[in-house]
Amino acid sequence: MSMETGKPMGHGVKQRDLIKMTDVEIDEFLHERRPMSLCTLNHDGSIHAVAMWYGFLDGAVAFETKTKAQKTLNISRNSSLTVLMEDGEYYEELRGVEIVGKAEFITDPDRIWELGVNLFERYYTPYSEELRPFVETMLHNRAVIKINKTRVVSWDHRKLGLPSTRPGSQ
Repeated sequence: MSMETGKPMGHGVKQRDLIKMTDVEIDEFLHERRPMSLCTLNHDGSIHAVAMWYGFLDGAVAFETKTKAQKTLNISRNSSLTVLMEDGEYYEELRGVEIVGKAEFITDPDRIWELGVNLFERYYTPYSEELRPFVETMLHNRAVIKINKTRVVSWDHRKLGLPSTRPGSQ
């Protein structure tokens, strides 16, 4: 039975529709403190995947990275990318958001600073002017990249109402 519809699963209800997150749920999930997996295309067409911290610019996911990093070179050649944020250890707990989009290099110093402070606060501590040197160091020789999304896919297996398979949960 689906907790959301009260109907038996497989009877006219697609599991995909049951587990899809709402826009509010996606926003809340993305704003939790977690890393993302960033996938770009190498020069030979293979996929380059790396874990990254991320923040937000204009409500969009954004990140900073070394200007000479492989991901930066890949994005310079082809702005297509995919990112994945996920959570959960067991099937019935799995949640995630995949964002497919185009990378935009941010060059405005004020917006670069905005992302730097946002990242610092998300992963370290609230920002104050005494911490300016740490953010300046973090942004030195860095590229700031904003993701302009073209597609979002989400899932939250908790919506299925399955019994826990976590050891000791019975």
